[in-house]
Amino acid sequence: MNFVEELKWRGMIHDMMPNTEEQLQKEMTTAYVGIDPTADSLHIGHLCSVMMLKHFQRCGHKPIVVVGGATGMIGDPSGKSDERNLLDEKTLRHNQESIKNQLRKFLNFNDNTPNAAELVNNYDWTKDVTFLDFARNIGKHITVNYMMSKDSVKKRLNGEFSAGMSFTEFTYQLLQGFDYLHLYREKGCKLQMGGSDQWGNITTGTELIRRTENGEAFALTCPLITKADGTKFGKTESGNVWLSAEYTSPYKFYQFWLNTADNDAERYIKIFTEMPQNEVESLIAEHKTAPHLRLLQKRLAKEVTIMVHSESDYNAAVEASEILFGNSTSEVLHKIDEQTLLSVFEGVPQFEIDRNLLKNGIPPLSLLAETTSIFPSKGEARKTIQQNGLSLNKEKFTNVNDPIFEDKLLNNKYLLFQKGKKNYFLIVVK
Repeated sequence: MNFVEELKWRGMIHDMMPNTEEQLQKEMTTAYVGIDPTADSLHIGHLCSVMMLKHFQRCGHKPIVVVGGATGMIGDPSGKSDERNLLDEKTLRHNQESIKNQLRKFLNFNDNTPNAAELVNNYDWTKDVTFLDFARNIGKHITVNYMMSKDSVKKRLNGEFSAGMSFTEFTYQLLQGFDYLHLYREKGCKLQMGGSDQWGNITTGTELIRRTENGEAFALTCPLITKADGTKFGKTESGNVWLSAEYTSPYKFYQFWLNTADNDAERYIKIFTEMPQNEVESLIAEHKTAPHLRLLQKRLAKEVTIMVHSESDYNAAVEASEILFGNSTSEVLHKIDEQTLLSVFEGVPQFEIDRNLLKNGIPPLSLLAETTSIFPSKGEARKTIQQNGLSLNKEKFTNVNDPIFEDKLLNNKYLLFQKGKKNYFLIVVK
């Protein structure tokens, strides 16, 4: 497979240095992508770069992931309005291990293959370098004029962003260039990839290699992913969409992709899946004949959820979606875990009650109209039940005299009432 051609049809190339494609066709090439370990999970904003490495390895080349333990202590000014909080080494090491575990789902780290992926931490080759050594051996090769010409620096200095720029952040591109030089020397790495906002930092590295080693190195960036309306990709009202199930449940993760707009789904399915070109084009054409069926979104959500989580997580997310939007059964409701249950019913009215009320059974009308305000009165609750309009845990509730005990609880903690087709109420038992 031709890596550049693969990225082109997927819309994943923004900038590329001359002769990059020729280098990749000539021999197995080593390339790296840097990831700042500012959290102990990647989020979907990282996925484009990770998918680049995945395609790179599929095409027979060797990927390296550089966890920025050193650069993470500095903070990258690119696209940032303020200087970030700096992390201590213990936190960085914890984040590194968590990120490595996530990357195993995308990349083959098996040492027995010639193009096995590697994960390294730039703190390991930076921590013992003295300031004087860095100034003499690295700083003297790159002029201030060259560094000032970078967009990430100019935007900060010209006041486009709110804050100025500290010397700490000004040195960031030199540190990233030092990474590239180190990997060029130690690993024969000739290509650095990243988001388009990294172009200035990456080309500082290629320039450093040219000036110190008289060597040729290359750069390739992918576009920064946005939504069709121009807003930032991967952000929701509650923040980032994380790859860790601890921070973003598989159900919420699945829903994020399922709810993408048609134009976005058409781009995302090329960028965030491994589906081949003919299959993607066929699916897009089929989707356009019946957009209301949301074939693109369903396939996109399936592929990405399975890749990041698992097939069982995907199946559980589909089943959970049916609870809210389809004719799901009580059996499915009892199967789902607490985190998914709360994700599905996030935003529905909730009431807290004392567990002791259920010990001897609570009369349903009292629960519905006095202990909670699901109904404004016992009379209305009675009328709805008699007209077959109330469900408890996805089963019709028909007997107004049938007390409710603890054995009705979901996850030993919740009661789910449904009034009509769309009105849900969650009772939390404390």
